[in-house]
Amino acid sequence: MNIIKNNHPLSAETLFDILKKEFADYINQKLDANLSIEYAHVYDIINISFPEVIEGTVFTITVTDDDLTVSINATESEYNIELLEQHLMAFLEDKCS
Repeated sequence: MNIIKNNHPLSAETLFDILKKEFADYINQKLDANLSIEYAHVYDIINISFPEVIEGTVFTITVTDDDLTVSINATESEYNIELLEQHLMAFLEDKCS
């Protein structure tokens, strides 16, 4: 679990929109890939999935006024989850600072 200070602060709805609009391009550029990414949003929880390479929800982001908590749900995969996490965290830190 990783925690990022929500300095702006971003609401879950705003972050969800930012993720849908910008995160796929960001991570695909960083990885020189073309990953398909799915997002789900309920109240203050955002789930992120990479259905082509990892089964199920990979990351869950819990949004509060003070911080974002990123949890990893996928434990086993042939794909490098740590690399995805690194880029997600960098993206979120950029958007929240």
